[in-house]
Amino acid sequence: MSERHFVVVGYDAAELLDIACVVSTLETANLYGADPYYRVRLVTPGARPIDCGPTVALHTNETLERVTGPIDTLLVSGGVGSQDAADNRLILAHVRRLARESRRIAAVCTGTRILAASGLLDDRRATTHWHWADEVAASHPKVRIDPDPIFIRDGNVYTSAGVTSALDLTLALIEEDNGVDLARTVARHLVTYLQRPGNQAQMSMFTAAPAPSNRLVKRVADYITAHPEADLTAATLAADAGVSERHLTRLFVRHLGRTPGKFVRQTRTEAAAHLLTSTSLPLPAVAARCGFGTAETLRQAFVDCYGVPPSHYRLTQSRPQTKLST
Repeated sequence: MSERHFVVVGYDAAELLDIACVVSTLETANLYGADPYYRVRLVTPGARPIDCGPTVALHTNETLERVTGPIDTLLVSGGVGSQDAADNRLILAHVRRLARESRRIAAVCTGTRILAASGLLDDRRATTHWHWADEVAASHPKVRIDPDPIFIRDGNVYTSAGVTSALDLTLALIEEDNGVDLARTVARHLVTYLQRPGNQAQMSMFTAAPAPSNRLVKRVADYITAHPEADLTAATLAADAGVSERHLTRLFVRHLGRTPGKFVRQTRTEAAAHLLTSTSLPLPAVAARCGFGTAETLRQAFVDCYGVPPSHYRLTQSRPQTKLST
């Protein structure tokens, strides 16, 4: 194969960043020796320009209706126009046609809507932008929407979270095609993580959503975040807060959307991700500092949250590490 045919599907009001993150990352991979070379094509219905807002429009000479395979990767962008695109029978028909001629299929952000509407995500696990996850799940009950990961692979179908997750997804595809060395080189050139710590960044404790309005919940959540190594059982947290365990659970579910136990596990896992990418501490020490009883317990939590074991996660990071005592 002399080139990898990579087709990016756009439409009116597609998100500029969804497209730019993919195209620029692949072109950077070409610059550093991707083999085979990525032949990137931006296609739109009728080769019409993409109105990305009041200041920017993208122009292409590539027509969705005329593209033929074989295609290495078919990727559908997201954007505020994704619902109209998902309701457009012409777009859906051509996405289905091209998918049959593609080695792998992907969507960025709300591009998941279009893949879901085309039936390509039926009986598959997928993700999308956290803000639209419930809506997509309700509209497409055959799709198992998971709003947490930055991207998900189910077979040969890849979906990613909000906007800049296009960068994470494209780096993962480059690593799959060319190995971790090229992917790391591209990430360094773009001054970004090869695999960012946290799941959907909007939900991460490091770039947290607005603090809960309930003072008690905020106080308990702040304590958990600051002391992941402490005794954080629901019973202990409830006793320290002066309420019953059942009442604390109700408050957490109402204001944070999860039980105290799930909040603790996520917080500890994200704290471990931070230590793995910023220190040279051995895994048992990371586990101890983050409240996991053993390295195996940390590994299980990490795989559940990020889909990879902590050792692999650390290996794929390019951040300088700090030596800390255990």
